[in-house]
Amino acid sequence: MEIKQVIIAHKARDPLSQRWAEQYAKYLEKQGCHVLMGPSGAKDNPYPVFLASSSIPIDLAIVLGGDGTALAAARHLAPEGIPILAANIGGHLGFLTEYFEDVQNTEAVIDRLFEDRYAVQSRVMLQATVYEGNRTNLEPVSDRFLALNEMCIKPASAYRMPTSFLEMEVDGEIVDQYQGDGLIVGTPSGSTCYNTSAGGPILHPGMAAITVTPICPLSLSSRPIVLPPGSVVSVWPLADPEHDTKLWMDGVLATSVWPGQRVDVSMANCEAKFIILRENYSFYQTLREKLQWAGARIRHINNHRN
Repeated sequence: MEIKQVIIAHKARDPLSQRWAEQYAKYLEKQGCHVLMGPSGAKDNPYPVFLASSSIPIDLAIVLGGDGTALAAARHLAPEGIPILAANIGGHLGFLTEYFEDVQNTEAVIDRLFEDRYAVQSRVMLQATVYEGNRTNLEPVSDRFLALNEMCIKPASAYRMPTSFLEMEVDGEIVDQYQGDGLIVGTPSGSTCYNTSAGGPILHPGMAAITVTPICPLSLSSRPIVLPPGSVVSVWPLADPEHDTKLWMDGVLATSVWPGQRVDVSMANCEAKFIILRENYSFYQTLREKLQWAGARIRHINNHRN
């Protein structure tokens, strides 16, 4: 990889993440790279300024934090095709990030990037737009929102826990109406996050598919489904007198959705590119470690495995 300009984003208000970001910046600058460095968090978004102010292409983003920091990077950098090296420094679960131990040797990591000794994993993303009325109206009333994990349509209120009433179509055909806490429309990357907590299926990140998972539906017949990548999921809020329904992207508020409007969710035309440093990377090992799969209570030795 020819590296001339690099973004380094660290978790906001996390001293450990910032300290390692400074180490990476120092070594990259020694190699003649121009570094754009800043915090990323709920109240800090460095990417629009970095992208707008750059006069030369950005070759790489090094993102130091947890999954939330990596998700923010993906939403802003995927449309630009910028690969992301995400490291779990100051984070928690770390499904999307490299292990801290694998990035501690700053010089070795940078040398590997310059020498192309890494893999790149592409992950599909979702896009969502709000429209007025039925599917014949193709003029959006909102921006296009991107998510790597999931789009969530659910209410939010400062005073109580409101129930949502939602109707969902797939490619113009009504599928179901849901009464409950909301709907998760997710990607394979997001299948191990909020989707899993809501009882949805786990999908391999190499798949191109869309999951739809009801959140605590008031019906035993409302089940999660998996859709092909070309599907368009349309969701309408129904019986929403207090106008509480919101669209959330990767857990971040995107916009309000008013009665009479619909949210169309589909596969985005861009993918997030994550750099993999581990030579023995395994999605199934990640599941065992992060979800703490313990196996059967009575363990058996498999003597038939060669």
